[in-house]
Amino acid sequence: MTLTRLLPLIRPINSTMVGFAVIVGMTVSNFSKISYSAAGLGFLTGFFISSYSMIINDRYDIEVDRVNNPKRPLASGAVSIKEAEAFAAILLILGLISAAILGWLTFFIAAAFALIAWLYNYKVKKYGLLGNSLVSASVAIPYIYGAVAIGAQQEPLVYFLALTSFLAGLGREVVKAICDVEGDELRDIRSVARIWGAKTAAKIGALFFILAVCVSLIPLALQIVGVVYGVLVSAPIGIFIALAAKVSRDSSSENAYRVKRAALLGMLLGLLAFMVGGYFRW
Repeated sequence: MTLTRLLPLIRPINSTMVGFAVIVGMTVSNFSKISYSAAGLGFLTGFFISSYSMIINDRYDIEVDRVNNPKRPLASGAVSIKEAEAFAAILLILGLISAAILGWLTFFIAAAFALIAWLYNYKVKKYGLLGNSLVSASVAIPYIYGAVAIGAQQEPLVYFLALTSFLAGLGREVVKAICDVEGDELRDIRSVARIWGAKTAAKIGALFFILAVCVSLIPLALQIVGVVYGVLVSAPIGIFIALAAKVSRDSSSENAYRVKRAALLGMLLGLLAFMVGGYFRW
């Protein structure tokens, strides 16, 4: 088992982003409580558990990847299934250990995150909206984990961040499936687009985008944050309202592809709004 062959399995950029999301959760909940040890262990938990989930995804998608992504390590045969499973087990253990050092509640959340990843890839991926929900939950969990890791889980702003991310991510997953109907037929994935049609999927995706916008405004209404957040969040709000209108008008796979990509920019700007607005609460 050589690291150079195994490294592509974990998709380092994706896993690094999950580790960073944990630190974002810490920053939004209570920046003053962050310590180097908590930040380091929190990052490692997110990175290791995400890496584990990436390998599990490739393990269960190996037959499809042999057709659609033949250059991936497992699909190409560069890494054997036994090697991948052993590496995934090591990463899972490392992630759980780093979580356990921080406390029993962080260990529980990390274990739940890992279980969600396994359930999604093993079975739930086929069940359309339920599968989309698990993916979106995996996007939101790191923020809450970060708050718990520094003992700031009572901070409401981090939950609004998690819920906004969940809804925006869910809308993106539903819209994204419009582009994947042909591949989903091969895997018998019952996405909204495949079962109910692209127009219905576009409307449901747009609804989740609008719900994300509504949730992002609640911290302002409750005066948890102030003008800084209000100014910064206006950009992602504008993006998601525009994307909701755009995908509702045109549910083609080409437009869905453009919308899912633009949604990432909206999510990034929203994340920055929560981070900066959470720190400067005036």
